[in-house]
Amino acid sequence: MEKFTTLSGVAAPMPIINIDTDMIIPKQYLKTIKRTGLGKALFSEMRYNEDGSENEDFVLNKLAYQKANIIIAGDNFGCGSSREHAPWAIKDFGIRCIISTSFADIFYNNCFKNSILPIVVSEDELNLLLDDANCGANAILDIDLEAQTISGPDGKSIKFNIEQGNKEKLLEGLDDIATTLKTEGNISSFEDKLAENQPWV
Repeated sequence: MEKFTTLSGVAAPMPIINIDTDMIIPKQYLKTIKRTGLGKALFSEMRYNEDGSENEDFVLNKLAYQKANIIIAGDNFGCGSSREHAPWAIKDFGIRCIISTSFADIFYNNCFKNSILPIVVSEDELNLLLDDANCGANAILDIDLEAQTISGPDGKSIKFNIEQGNKEKLLEGLDDIATTLKTEGNISSFEDKLAENQPWV
């Protein structure tokens, strides 16, 4: 899995509450089991007009945000069904970090399995970051996972919390299987002792 250590880039403002997984990737795109190629369908119902042309009013279609790799979103991001295609589409588009006041639990955990950093901030902090994001491509945010900081164009930093296990997964680029294999020595030792003490098992 791709490591996440630091990220510097443009943040797209999406101050919409309850952005659900169907808005992120509509159900008609769920037939594939490939993690690539879904970026073009990200937010498709908001991003495209009925004739397939781009909706010029949608934030990710605006010139300043076409290369955004961070989203500043409203409360309860990723709610709805548990489709993992949602983080697949986000990652394939090029988004590596989402900042909100809260996330749906399943979506939040799926982010860590797909090299995406979900950051929870307070409402006041979110409003400050939205102000920065609204400045367009001139407002670059710098995210340091090791230090757990978000730095704005004015140099001021916001500290964020993250569970240590999830932090290590991103820093080391480990999926669930690779995380388990880190304890392979302990697992083997346990199995050897079990075979010795309880050979009938």
